Amino acid sequence: MLALHLLQSALVHINTLLLQAVLEAPEFHDSIGPDERRALTPLFWTHINPYGRFRLDMDTRLDLAAVPCGNRW
Repeated sequence: MLALHLLQSALVHINTLLLQAVLEAPEFHDSIGPDERRALTPLFWTHINPYGRFRLDMDTRLDLAAVPCGNRW
C-alpha cells in the first residue's frame, strides 16, 4: 500500500510540472479563469500504462529543467 502512495505522489508531481509548463503558454494562460483552475487536478492517469510492457530508456531523461518550479497560481 505504501508503494501505491509513493507511485501516486510521483505521478502527481510529474503531472503538476507538466500542467505548469502548459499553463505558462500565453494562449492557455490567458484563456483559463479561476473556475477552470479550481477544476484542474494533477491526478490524471490516462497517459499511464499500468499493465503490459514498459520500455525503460536510461539514456534519455525528462526535460524538467525547462519546467518552472514553484506554484505561480
